[in-house]
Amino acid sequence: TIEDTGSTYDEIARRFGEEVAQLVDGVTKLTNLELSSVENAQAENFRKLLMAMSKDLRVLLVKLADRLHNMRTIKHLAPEKQQRKARETMDIFAPLAGRMGMQWMRDELEDISFRVLNPEARKSIIRRFVMLRNESGDLIPKITEDIRQALAQARVEAQVFGREKKPYSVWRKMEEKKEGFSRLSDIYGFRILTGSVADCYTALGAVHQRWAAVPGRFKDYISQPKSNGYRSIHTTVSGRDGKRVEVQIRTSEMHAVAETGVAAHWSYKDGERFENPFAVDPFQWLRSITERFENSEDPSDFLEHVKLEMFQDQVFCFTPKGEVIKLPRGATPIDFAYAIHTRIGDSCVGAKVDGQRVPLWTKLRNGQQVTIIRAEGQRPQPSWEDMVVTGRAKAAIRRSLRGEQRATQVRLGR
Repeated sequence: TIEDTGSTYDEIARRFGEEVAQLVDGVTKLTNLELSSVENAQAENFRKLLMAMSKDLRVLLVKLADRLHNMRTIKHLAPEKQQRKARETMDIFAPLAGRMGMQWMRDELEDISFRVLNPEARKSIIRRFVMLRNESGDLIPKITEDIRQALAQARVEAQVFGREKKPYSVWRKMEEKKEGFSRLSDIYGFRILTGSVADCYTALGAVHQRWAAVPGRFKDYISQPKSNGYRSIHTTVSGRDGKRVEVQIRTSEMHAVAETGVAAHWSYKDGERFENPFAVDPFQWLRSITERFENSEDPSDFLEHVKLEMFQDQVFCFTPKGEVIKLPRGATPIDFAYAIHTRIGDSCVGAKVDGQRVPLWTKLRNGQQVTIIRAEGQRPQPSWEDMVVTGRAKAAIRRSLRGEQRATQVRLGR
């Protein structure tokens, strides 16, 4: 309203109250940031976007809703403008929605962007879906019924929903695993919503008794929630006709957080504010993202780190005292050391994983216990930068190397 009409901040405050006026003003500032966006300015804008969000996260929720509406009506824009909007959505807004735990919004943003950026790939995946359906019939109702029967036998009351994965998530899996569509296993996803946490585990037992679990495809985010509050049990089983099927099991309250993420903090039920026990405190979540990047001097560094942080799946490792450290997939002991404290990272000379000495470039896996070996006087090595994947570690290593170069140059100058 402020950017597109003659209305002013004061007028909105008078009619709708100070709180709404501040939200509108925040969104206006964000939109103005975007308009001035050129490649190098984009990183700086993104940094400002996060800073603006840290005052009130709802500004970003409104911004995401606005972007979703823009994407739904994108076909009215000129082709090159469509490309630019879709790329920006894919790079920044979709992962942000995902990072905030708003999974349905992330899926839709990615899917519309995918339709603009790579229409041929999307069409070919949809064609394969249709072929599969013609060959084996619509499997979703059949598998849903199978799961319902297994749960009824285990006396678990639950709702079961099935769906085909979105074309973009299928495409991303094919790209990651370098597999053809025919080899791709879980193009069907099923959800079991139960009444209690205990029922989640009973349901898991029922599913695993009925079908063979696929090794290495089990994740328990109920006992180890993701940082955006997401809780669910994921497992993949060989279902009907050997088709692999992904099953997610969670309670209805966890499902609310899985769908609306950080926004679940502001839930209302029948007009009453409703306290969801699993909702993450949005401000704590934001602070954890922003404080990590306040130290990075170069805005494009900052954007690179944020993209790294937002896109990656998580691995959970333990310190010798049993504390859990969450890291992105592909993280190494150096990332682990920096995740505990910069000092520990800087003085790291070696690592033990589950009691065995390992090289510093070893990729960590879920559930491993990591011990960092330190030595006073050790400094980060230039080669470390290629070994680490977290923004925090990269920034700390660069900072330390720059400090050393500076000291050398000062000596040379003298």
